[in-house]
Amino acid sequence: MRNSQRQKVITCILPKGRASALAKHLACEHGLTTVDVHYARGVGRITPLRHRGIGETSEREILTVAVPADEADTLFTHIYEVAEINRPHGGLMFMHASRCSTAFELPDLPEED
Repeated sequence: MRNSQRQKVITCILPKGRASALAKHLACEHGLTTVDVHYARGVGRITPLRHRGIGETSEREILTVAVPADEADTLFTHIYEVAEINRPHGGLMFMHASRCSTAFELPDLPEED
């Protein structure tokens, strides 16, 4: 049963402007509909903003996606590559198990005119 499928949650903290394209890619190419994007501000330890003074922050985008547990490692690697996490200041990501989740699917509806 799909609603009781074990899930893992992948979280990516990305530079501003990168999460929406990644969310669209995950939805269109992998059928993942449990994608959420929200925003944060902060300063890393090794950034040009650190030396500019107090109050200088940069925006980050946080993408969270629930994925089937049996596909989680493969999707984690794929997201790591597509999001370019490995480049300097490319962001970071982590994954954890989820206690429970509910699959959400929109019903097929007729097209509106």
